[in-house]
Amino acid sequence: MKLAYKALEHTVPDVFFDTTGCAFTFFVARVLAGCTVAAYVHYPTISTDMLKLVWERRPTYNNDANVAKSSMTTYIKIIYYTVFAVAYGFVGSMARLVMVNSSWTYNHIAFLWKAARPIVVYPPCDVESLKNLPLNNRKDPIIVSIGQFRPEKDHKLQVRSFARLIQKEPKFHHKARLVLVGSCRGPDDEKRVHELRDLVKSLGLEKSVDFVLNQPYSVVKEWFGKASVGLHTMWNEHFGIGVVELLAAGLIVVAHNSGGPKEDIIVDRKTGFLASTEEEYATCFAKALDMPEDQSILMRRSARESAAKFSDDVFNASFKTAILESKIVTAAATVVQLRRQ
Repeated sequence: MKLAYKALEHTVPDVFFDTTGCAFTFFVARVLAGCTVAAYVHYPTISTDMLKLVWERRPTYNNDANVAKSSMTTYIKIIYYTVFAVAYGFVGSMARLVMVNSSWTYNHIAFLWKAARPIVVYPPCDVESLKNLPLNNRKDPIIVSIGQFRPEKDHKLQVRSFARLIQKEPKFHHKARLVLVGSCRGPDDEKRVHELRDLVKSLGLEKSVDFVLNQPYSVVKEWFGKASVGLHTMWNEHFGIGVVELLAAGLIVVAHNSGGPKEDIIVDRKTGFLASTEEEYATCFAKALDMPEDQSILMRRSARESAAKFSDDVFNASFKTAILESKIVTAAATVVQLRRQ
């Protein structure tokens, strides 16, 4: 809010358009500066899912185990989250135009920002540069995942699911490979990679799991072209640009059965597979790797065609339509005229 105040002291725009998720700046822009407020929300600062996790005392990356163990700390956190959610809803309702990046985000924002009428505008994804990768002759049983080594990406589930595949289908031992492609933001992520390597070693998979770290996008695209299966394991991913890229690249994708991948991106068993547990992921891996060539090509083609609705062109058209239909530009012009009078 302080940064927004300083910026608005320097220049007061007709339309204050937030794409960073800092909803509390709306109060400064709307009430103090008199701007028309618009927002493109990628991820709600707080959600009903977060409240549910705390209430059920389930330890996760954003609900520390020590907090989950304590009833008193849990109740205090619930009260804090509830008060924060009310305040978040109050400032969010000040936006005249609200765009969201997925159905999952829509549901949460519509619930929290009572006065808002969100519009789903899918984010632009790089599908054009990937559509020339081959759909056939993907016979190497390579499973690839992409994403930063953040805790919410749940790479441990990927490794354990792959181990379960080898356990269930011994024919893939020393044949199938799991390739984890991603970047490390700092020491915490590097520590997480070290822990993953230890997990791989403890499962006896050193020769079957590869880590491709901090490489340029050209290397990522090479793995898109080599692999047969794409993997995603984040619970309640707000959208899933990486999932769209895997589809556009022609891979058979196994994604988490929640959030954006479930609600917007993948039609289960038609354009990919959805899973939640190690057992489900392993089963989907086996189905994808054992799929007859004609069925495989059909699913890959359907997946690539479905990814087209997330292209740059579609985003540009949807974004423009939302702006024009909201009439925020007209409203802002009226405010300017009133100011001059």
